[in-house]
Amino acid sequence: MLFVPFVANFPLLLLGTMLTRKDLLGIQDLSHEEILEILDTAGSFQEVSTRPIKKVPTLRGKTVINLFFEASTRTRTSFEIAGKRLSADVVNVSSATSSVSKGETLIDTARTLDAMAADCVVVRHSASGAPHTLAKLTKASIVNGGDGAHEHPTQALLDAFTIRERKGRLNDLKVAIIGDVSHSRVARSNTHLLTKFGSHVWLCSTPTLMPAAIEKIVCENGEFLHITNSMDEAVRDADVIMMLRVQFERMSESFFPSVREYFRYYGLSRERAEGAKADVIIMHPGPINRGVEIATDVADGPYSVILAQVSAGVAVRMAILYLLLGG
Repeated sequence: MLFVPFVANFPLLLLGTMLTRKDLLGIQDLSHEEILEILDTAGSFQEVSTRPIKKVPTLRGKTVINLFFEASTRTRTSFEIAGKRLSADVVNVSSATSSVSKGETLIDTARTLDAMAADCVVVRHSASGAPHTLAKLTKASIVNGGDGAHEHPTQALLDAFTIRERKGRLNDLKVAIIGDVSHSRVARSNTHLLTKFGSHVWLCSTPTLMPAAIEKIVCENGEFLHITNSMDEAVRDADVIMMLRVQFERMSESFFPSVREYFRYYGLSRERAEGAKADVIIMHPGPINRGVEIATDVADGPYSVILAQVSAGVAVRMAILYLLLGG
């Protein structure tokens, strides 16, 4: 462990050692120790957001580029806030305002960013594996902000942070992940993480939104993964219910008869939530489709930790930037 000194009037934060890797591309590649290092460091940074002046000089002189080829509010904004609270110079680039709209390839974009000597690039792309390609071509640290239907590692880390804060552990839990599993990188990353720690993950969806052989894609610890098409079975005695957004923008065909029919069988109503444990927490990565995957009174109810997830996102992303660049 090492102490990182901050300027006057900023108390010392007890933070961990740097990550030994250059990039953060997925949960599957992270060890238990690395995940816990990120979560513990995020806990230290969470206090920064409660100060009158929400800023520390840890990454002064570093440049972070948010390169988003897909629309995003929470991920892009929280990375921007995280970088600025660490005193980094943050630049936001969207595909609509970049040379990609003029036909520039991802490889040329990578070379251009490398020539600008960026220290870190946060990438969101519709193609699975795009951040991995950039990581091979740039000296900058690459952080995967979501690639296709592959992974969304920082979302899984902030979800784990929220679960650990509320439940006190990441092991021996029943976590129901319900909704559009087929198109969900959140489901994949969370399953990778939670089964690593010995929690039982129940993936639940209509058969049309559950990929074939999903157990071979998302989990190395098969005894902790359960697949069901029954929402009541998934919710029963659950410690955590994580609802997934129906990603209509990724659908080229109809996967269910109607929104009303979908909510009837796979929407989280207050009555259905009562089948879980009395101290259940209800999560959602956002944005929420109210009345499609979750009822309004549940999303805004006492068991919802959706806004806590948003708050945790800033602290976790501060931790990631610090652990990759702070050395």
